[in-house]
Order: sequence, then C-alpha cells, then structure tokens
Amino acid sequence: MLPRSARLTTPEDFARTTKSGFRATSKSLVGYLYSTGATHPARCGLVISKNVAGSVGRHKLARQIRHGLITHLNQIPSGSLVVIRVLPNTSYKTLITDLDKTITSLVEKTMAST
Repeated sequence: MLPRSARLTTPEDFARTTKSGFRATSKSLVGYLYSTGATHPARCGLVISKNVAGSVGRHKLARQIRHGLITHLNQIPSGSLVVIRVLPNTSYKTLITDLDKTITSLVEKTMAST
C-alpha cells in the first residue's frame, strides 16, 4: 500500500501530470512523470478505466501496480508527480515488468532533460 503522502489526490495534479509531463509507453501501460521541483516525496496516481476490466479486476490491477510502485519510490526524483494509465487488454503476467520498464524510462527521460 502506498503511504498517503505518496498518493496523487486532486484532479488538477492528474491533469498537470498527463498534459505537461514526460510520457513513456509499454504494451499495457502509459506512464507520465511531471517534475515540480518541490522537495516533497514523489506522489503517484492510477487511471484504470472501465474498459480495462470489471470492478474486481480493476481493483486487483490497482493493488498490483501500487505494490510495484512502492519499490520504485526511491528511484523517482523528489517533487515528481507520476500517473500510470492502464490500457485495455492488460495481462496480469506482464504488468509488473511493463511497470518496471515504464518507470525506468520516465526517470531516464527526466534525468536527461536536466
């Protein structure tokens, strides 16, 4: 479970991250990272539409993604906002490897731009 301080909660943060942030894609995920330059810990949010799965399936995916994000929180620069969007027809088997690749790609793009 992500700590409360590591969660995105406002629609404005989600919009800012998806519209202005760096973008990385994989077969099952699209990741966005927006660096605010603040000193607070990185915060993460998820977007899982009804096209992906039913309610139980979406919650299962969300738990798996949150669990995977915990291992990457120290890798993400401080002050960053991260949004993970799950694409339809996502396989549970490839989810974590795609998440690892997506986060790594986002962090590399961020470091290359600074």
